[in-house]
Amino acid sequence: MGNADQSLIEWMEAEMRFASAAILQSVSATDLVMNRASFGQRIVPKPGSIVAAPATDLSGGDPDYFFHWLRDSSLVMDALRILHQRGRLDDAPRLFGDFVAFSLGLRRLDGPALLKKGDIRQGVEPGLLKYVRPDDELMSVLGDKLLGEVRFNPDGALDIIKWSRPQNDGPALRALSVLRYASFGTQGQAANDLACGDLAFVERHWSEPCYDLWEEEFGHHYYTRLVQMAALEDGAQWMSEEGDNDGAGRFRAAAHALRESLDLHWSPTQRFYRSHIGGTDNPQKDLDASVILAVLHADRAGGAHSVLDPRVHATLEKLEDLFIAEYRINNALRPGRGPAMGRYAGDHYVSGGAWYITTLAVAEFYYRLAGCLARGHGLACNDDNASFLARILDGRMSLPNEALTVLLERGDAFMATVRDYAPASGELSEQFDQSTGEPTSAKNLAWSYAAFITAYDARQHAIKI
Repeated sequence: MGNADQSLIEWMEAEMRFASAAILQSVSATDLVMNRASFGQRIVPKPGSIVAAPATDLSGGDPDYFFHWLRDSSLVMDALRILHQRGRLDDAPRLFGDFVAFSLGLRRLDGPALLKKGDIRQGVEPGLLKYVRPDDELMSVLGDKLLGEVRFNPDGALDIIKWSRPQNDGPALRALSVLRYASFGTQGQAANDLACGDLAFVERHWSEPCYDLWEEEFGHHYYTRLVQMAALEDGAQWMSEEGDNDGAGRFRAAAHALRESLDLHWSPTQRFYRSHIGGTDNPQKDLDASVILAVLHADRAGGAHSVLDPRVHATLEKLEDLFIAEYRINNALRPGRGPAMGRYAGDHYVSGGAWYITTLAVAEFYYRLAGCLARGHGLACNDDNASFLARILDGRMSLPNEALTVLLERGDAFMATVRDYAPASGELSEQFDQSTGEPTSAKNLAWSYAAFITAYDARQHAIKI
């Protein structure tokens, strides 16, 4: 199904093997040591931790990604689940158990206790003292506040460096990951406790503003709201199966309120889902690839805010147009190539360029849409997505399965772009330059490998239905 050239298929198969091994370098990386000398820290990861970028070289100018982010770690664990289900990672249940134990350990941290141990500023270079969190902030970090902590040192210690806090998508993503692991019978009491705590946090705090997944904007975010809604919907189903009808009812009520709030992100004038509402007023970030990531990570079966949503199609069309216009590497795209995708217009972080995770996300989106058609779902066409469908289908719907073939080919076009700008080694960094295509920013980013794994799996799933 689909007309991918054999060389692309072979590259995807090879990259899947590489990514499946490379992502494990971030998991329980107990053989690594990070000397964050400027902050007086020597960090040795604990079992169950997930280092966002294990090859971080501070002396070489890399951004410091030697942290356990709630977001990244949950997405990595979801990728490991997929590897296990596809027979590629027999050790996943043990790794999952370590992740659960490490995550529960983080909940026992205590900001006041940390301050009582001694001066957290001892060993910090004088010029960096301004980046150390104030004592009154750390005094409040215990109990519920821990779940808004965003990231921790992978040795299980609190992060004392100032950052964009809180970010409330992390507990929702972790709950989704844990609940999905339950599908193959590895759910024990510890995992139940972790999921219950995360879901309860989401229910209590879903209405509060926070920072976005890019850790830049404060407000109400499409990404955060959608993964929170998904966690509460799935959590309600799980609680109902466990016999807790009261808890299930509370989660359903909160999920319903979130669904209503998500509808407010649609802009009838701009014709796309806005990435954020309220907080920082930055219209350049209204159109943001985080909307596509949200749809994939929430993984709703259909309806609004799924890959079948015509308004998501309209948003994706505008994102593709944005980056075709914005990036030099997208000038005069070769046949069979999709545009390299970034985050939003005017991005200045590191090179401000294309990201592997967003380019792979668009590939995955088309593969998942193809999978929906293969399972018998209809492809709705209305005023919101008529232009999107006309562009990608280009009249090719006269034969049975033709739309399915077109969608697979469209996903392959974005995979081909990733191949063009990935080094021969298979290593995936965070970004690639929008003018030269050279890899930039953090090296060997675990999230980039997770994004490849989920995209490739979506393709395999679509062609085998």
